[in-house]
Amino acid sequence: MAQTPTALGRRGFLVGAGALGAGAVLTACTSNSSDDTTPAASSGNVKAGGTDNDAKGKAITIGFSAPQADHGWIGAITSNAKNQAGQYEDVTLDAVEGTNDVNQQISQVETLISKGVDIIVMLPFDGKALTETGIKAMEAGIPVVNLDRVFDSPQAARSWIGGDNYGMGAAAGRYVAEQMKAKNISNPIIAEVQGIASLPLTQDRSQGFADSLKAAGYKVSNQVSAEFTVESGQAVTANLLQAAKHIDALWNHDDDQGVGVMAAIDEAGRDEFIMVGGAGSKNVMDMIKADNTVIKATVTYPPSMASSAIKLARLIAQGKGMSDLVEVDVPNSITLSSATVTKENVDAYLPTAFES
Repeated sequence: MAQTPTALGRRGFLVGAGALGAGAVLTACTSNSSDDTTPAASSGNVKAGGTDNDAKGKAITIGFSAPQADHGWIGAITSNAKNQAGQYEDVTLDAVEGTNDVNQQISQVETLISKGVDIIVMLPFDGKALTETGIKAMEAGIPVVNLDRVFDSPQAARSWIGGDNYGMGAAAGRYVAEQMKAKNISNPIIAEVQGIASLPLTQDRSQGFADSLKAAGYKVSNQVSAEFTVESGQAVTANLLQAAKHIDALWNHDDDQGVGVMAAIDEAGRDEFIMVGGAGSKNVMDMIKADNTVIKATVTYPPSMASSAIKLARLIAQGKGMSDLVEVDVPNSITLSSATVTKENVDAYLPTAFES
């Protein structure tokens, strides 16, 4: 997601210290593409105007901060935010350079605060570490839309929007359980490749997976943790496959690290199990559609949430509510659903998939 900000459509893209760099193109998740020509940067995750809310309002500046785009999901997050902001002539997006350095992100957001932007959309690299910065913005009268990774305090944000990590794991677990029952496997060996084990989002995903398996009378037999990167996915999966001589099903939390997971599987020559991905990358959906690998499904964690976050931020900054709701104000929390993508419905989800 490396990109350099330029004037885009009818709204200005602020340059300088806030220029978009390596964090431009999903941990929460997930990916590795930074090319604006990929589906992650296409208009597929952008909602065009069409309601009274989209009518031109007062001019506002939205500050935007996200981690470095070192994988495709984060790349799609920043790309979607950029493209959605470009739909509005009354919006200027001031996007700081993506970083995985917590102190640098704190400094960058504090710069946005000092510049007096109207509202900030922030996907924190570490929600706990950025909580005080969110509170600082709120106390300065600058609303914050917390994107995906949650702050430690509700005082740090006006609204939160993100994926359903527990639901993602639960969906993967239900699919695996259904497949095991269909194959009449009574005591399956089920493996799990997590993302970063210390993150609450990873723990929520694992809990959802375990709960769905438990409801079916199954459990996780082998669990390893990666770091949402291709390299870590390959390394831990290679170790997993050496330790487990037979597996019936495997869930990988993240389609970006899944590139490495699949490399390890191919290198080991293993194909006795089914695999479920996580997040919804294009390469995984292509494999699901081709139906010639162990990957049979993926559960979505849509980076389109960044587009929605920009829309919410614009409404809040302009003092509007959501036109389809009765309430006057934008909700404080929006949790997106996690869909299970299989060969039967993959064509419906491919247009909004992101590149790993």
